[in-house]
Amino acid sequence: MRRSISLLVAPLFLASCAQAQVAPAPARPSAPASDANMALAIRVLTSSPLVDGHNDLPWRIREDSVRPRDVEAYDLRRTTPGMTDFARLAAGRVGGQFWSVYIPGESETAREGYAKVQLEQIDIALRVMAKYPERLEHVTTAQGFRDAFARGHIGGALGLEGGHAIENSLGALRAFYDMGGRYMTLTHNVTLDWADAAQDSARHGGLTTFGKEVVREMNRLGMLLDLSHVSPGTMSDALDVTEAPVIFSHSNARALADVPRNVPDSILRRLPANGGVVMVTFVPGFTSQALVDWSRTPAAQRSGSRPRVTLAQVADHIEHIRRTAGVDHVGIGGDFDGITETVDGLEDVSKYPMLIAELARRGWSEEDLKKLAGGNVLRAMARAEQVAARLRTSRPPSTATIEALDKRP
Repeated sequence: MRRSISLLVAPLFLASCAQAQVAPAPARPSAPASDANMALAIRVLTSSPLVDGHNDLPWRIREDSVRPRDVEAYDLRRTTPGMTDFARLAAGRVGGQFWSVYIPGESETAREGYAKVQLEQIDIALRVMAKYPERLEHVTTAQGFRDAFARGHIGGALGLEGGHAIENSLGALRAFYDMGGRYMTLTHNVTLDWADAAQDSARHGGLTTFGKEVVREMNRLGMLLDLSHVSPGTMSDALDVTEAPVIFSHSNARALADVPRNVPDSILRRLPANGGVVMVTFVPGFTSQALVDWSRTPAAQRSGSRPRVTLAQVADHIEHIRRTAGVDHVGIGGDFDGITETVDGLEDVSKYPMLIAELARRGWSEEDLKKLAGGNVLRAMARAEQVAARLRTSRPPSTATIEALDKRP
């Protein structure tokens, strides 16, 4: 099963359905002229890449109920049973994507081998991009995203979701970077030997000494630190240590939905000094406090039906982060194909223009919408690359071990 993404959403994989052939969609559909806000949204997404921080398509392919792990069978040229295919990517004007190469951090995966499963997921993601050279392009730099967009392609970089994949090895971290990993979520739902997770016990008070060395080595490589899924203590420690901007690839504002996976205002207020970006996600249980409260109430005591969660509430999170951290520190990370319940109006990858149009209706300028859509995360990525170029001239690859740094027997 995919994973437990919150206390509110249980993993469930959609059964594959008959795939109907669709005609190839144009990469840049023309803008509807009747709605000024939508016209602005389309202008933004046509001139500047929308770079989403988190899409779980590789795991969706791995867990397909009919042809698991079969990249050839899961044909993006057709309507897929999930949330991502080319027709919908074109309608959504998606210009760039961090493909999550997620692996579960629970003990059953440990028995199979975290690094082994991570390699398999990287293989799936790379094969997906190689299969469609006319649409997809594997990129490893911020400029690579922009160049792919200029060619009419969707640039794709790999994001490792969960530091358990490195199995406490900085050598493994470097190997995954060399394979294309450009961010790593320090934890998933399980606290590691060196970092506390948001939805598990806080055993370390944040990062251990080895955990801080992981951060330093990621800075030296140019791999973005992703602080979605980690505890506030880990967030704070990472911000204390890092020399490069951080991202939250798929998180919302805790002030609006009080769940452990969201970002507290105290952390949001530190982002301007760091240059980091919170990429707002479309998980219903991270978006609506009414849904949080309803789900936490015992079923026998609930009144009324399950609260609806709407696109406007996702826009509220974006606006809260803008007010608290600034417009340079917010982006979008939908978590499509990693969620089973969706926000009304944001059901799949075709819906991004609706969100941009809603913010245009609220008075966002064209310049600020471009920052939100992709400009902010590409600026953070470019800065991480600059930091790495500097650090590599003065710092060799770290040979530190968790046994030595954390005084483990």
